[in-house]
Amino acid sequence: MTDIDLLHFEQLKKAVQAQYITEHTPSFDDISKWKGIDIIYFQEDLRKKAKGNISEKSFYTYFKTSPVNKLPRIDMLNLLSIYAGFNSWYDFKKQHLFAGELLKDDEEINDDNLKELEKTVSASINLPENEEKRNIEEISETISSVLQKSDTENQTVEGNTQKTSADKKAIISQPKKGQQRAVWIAVCSVFVVLLGLFGFKDEIFKPTYQYCFKDADRNLDVQSIIEIKVIKENESPLFFRIKPGECFRYETKDKNLKMQITSTMYENLEINRNLENASEEEIIALKPDDYKMAVYYFSTKDTNGGTPEQQLNLMKQKRKQLENYISNSAVITQVYDSDIYGLEYLDKDDYITLVTTPTTSLKNLNVIEMKKDNSGKIISIKFKISNNENNK
Repeated sequence: MTDIDLLHFEQLKKAVQAQYITEHTPSFDDISKWKGIDIIYFQEDLRKKAKGNISEKSFYTYFKTSPVNKLPRIDMLNLLSIYAGFNSWYDFKKQHLFAGELLKDDEEINDDNLKELEKTVSASINLPENEEKRNIEEISETISSVLQKSDTENQTVEGNTQKTSADKKAIISQPKKGQQRAVWIAVCSVFVVLLGLFGFKDEIFKPTYQYCFKDADRNLDVQSIIEIKVIKENESPLFFRIKPGECFRYETKDKNLKMQITSTMYENLEINRNLENASEEEIIALKPDDYKMAVYYFSTKDTNGGTPEQQLNLMKQKRKQLENYISNSAVITQVYDSDIYGLEYLDKDDYITLVTTPTTSLKNLNVIEMKKDNSGKIISIKFKISNNENNK
């Protein structure tokens, strides 16, 4: 990487910015000031025109800082170059050469390297005849020494045969008292093992508890991913991720069990069980969360069906529902996977626009935390859109 490449990348960012502004109106013309919804709309346009994607983390790393001190991967450079109207990153640099700059193909082999390669090949083919003979003599000497060593070992084995026969006779002539002693030791060993199993059976054979999950309203198996955090006293919590329709199995010798259960479409639930008298199989009912189900609906609803008028009416209907769910003073936070930008706050209208506008980024939206007041209004939302540069 050279300083010139970094200057070319700054040129490319300006070209990407100019391309996007030709058809869209972001909150700021300067791409380094884009955030939230602007980034999502840009990702959508990038997927549409260049058939690829960059994550929010990459956007914040390379577009929020200027100038950058390192280049992105070559696949990202090619993707952005295609979006800006060029065939590749190489093509972009070729058409934006600085004064006196010479651009060479990375795969080109110069004359000096070619000569060195020819010398190496020639030297490996024309080995001196004396050196070949010397190698053959060394191999012959090695084989002879191995054969001599083998003969010596065979003689030693033959000499020990008579001693082995004498040892066998001595063993057979031992009194039966030794056999009785061996049997007695074996019996005692088995007794000690059984005693240990009986005394530490709770440590060795831990009971397994099974918990299955039902929809409290429909009495059907929960068909969404369930996350479970097991709280242990004086220990770090344990985290489990249960697939849709599966049960949670937990092996423990503890007398009590405390679990925190969360799901993308159900209300959070905390379970406390005294395992001394608890059943080893239990069904837990989860109450559907209207808000979370609405977000899931926005994320998975196929917006391509129906007429444009029907789609518009659907969006208006869902927007009205969210306006009723969320308090006007709600604190809404988006979490980023970025070392530079960790959190960003959105107002109610921006958030509702985000989750009601059909974009593929919503498929990766995950509600981390949501709080309601006594009247049922949502007063706090924390969410994250997972990074996935392969999402198309």
